[in-house]
Amino acid sequence: MTKITIDKADGTWTVRAGGAVIGESQNALELTEEGYPPVTYFPRADIATAFLDPSAHATDCPHKGTASYYSIVTKSRTIENAAWSYEAPHAAVSKIKDHLAFHSSDLVTVERV
Repeated sequence: MTKITIDKADGTWTVRAGGAVIGESQNALELTEEGYPPVTYFPRADIATAFLDPSAHATDCPHKGTASYYSIVTKSRTIENAAWSYEAPHAAVSKIKDHLAFHSSDLVTVERV
């Protein structure tokens, strides 16, 4: 079984897209899954969800459940499937319910400030 840990992410975390801060949180979580880099999950309440457009894309993880995806809509472009959330995560990772994670890229930055 893959080892997954979820801890409070120290400090203040931000997510930026299209030059705008779309989220900032002091209550972010860090999910560490064996074999993968850590992922920062932001409480949904700390994200400007007006920038998010639900996508038809979904993925299944045997350890976490089904992930729903969102595209980020900025002034100049739409960044497809850039965020995801486990709406009904498996019990072992229930802490990430009502949280969003983001794919870091040239267009999306997740960082501790």
